[in-house]
Amino acid sequence: MGRVVLNGFLLLVVILSVASSWILSSDPTRPNFEFLPQMAHSPRYNTFASNPNFADGSTLQRPEPGTIPRGHVPLHYAATPQDALRAGEELKSPLELNNLRARQRGEFVFANFCTACHGAAGAGNGPVPQRGYPAPPSLLAEHALKMKDGQMFHVLTYGQNNMPSYSGQLSGEDRWNAIVYVRTMQAAATPAPAPVAPSTSPLKAAQADAAKVPGGQP
Repeated sequence: MGRVVLNGFLLLVVILSVASSWILSSDPTRPNFEFLPQMAHSPRYNTFASNPNFADGSTLQRPEPGTIPRGHVPLHYAATPQDALRAGEELKSPLELNNLRARQRGEFVFANFCTACHGAAGAGNGPVPQRGYPAPPSLLAEHALKMKDGQMFHVLTYGQNNMPSYSGQLSGEDRWNAIVYVRTMQAAATPAPAPVAPSTSPLKAAQADAAKVPGGQP
C-alpha cells in the first residue's frame, strides 16, 4: 500500500512539473527564469584589461614556472651547431618512411613552406634565391643525404645560417612530416648503386685455397 501511495505521489509531481513547464514556457517572448543570475551574467574581462581578482590587477597572467603547454614537447637543445649534432645523435623520427599519410602531409608542408627557397625538387633553386637571396644548400647534396633526422629537426626548429626557425609556423609533427618527405625526395633522386659482380662461389674459392697448399687437391 505504501508503494502505491509513493508511486501516485511521484506521478502527481511529474504531472505538475510538466504542466508548470508548459505554462511558464507558453509565452515565447518571456525570458527564462534565471536561478543563479550571477552565473549567467558573470563579469567579463578583456585580455589586457585590469582585473581585481588577481594580486597584480591584470587579466593576462604569466604561466607558472615549469608548466608546459598542452601538446608541446620541450626540446633541451640550444641553437648551436654543437647541439644540432647532438640532436642528430639523440632525436629519432617517430615516423616511418613508408608512412603514406606522413609523406603526403610532408609534401604539403614542403610545398607551402620550403619550396620558396629550396625549390620544388630540393635543389636550392627556388624563386627566392633566383631573386638575389643567398641560395640554400641542395637537399640532394651529399651532406644533406648524410644529415641525420634529429639534426634536420633541429635545423627546422632553431634555424641555421640564413634559414630562420620554423617552430612558430610548423608543429613538431609537421616538422617530422616534412623530413619524411625530404627523405622520400632524396631517395627518388639518388641513383641506385651499380650491381656488384657476384663473388667467387664457395666451391671455387675452396679449390683455389687447396691449390695453394702443397699436396692439396686442385
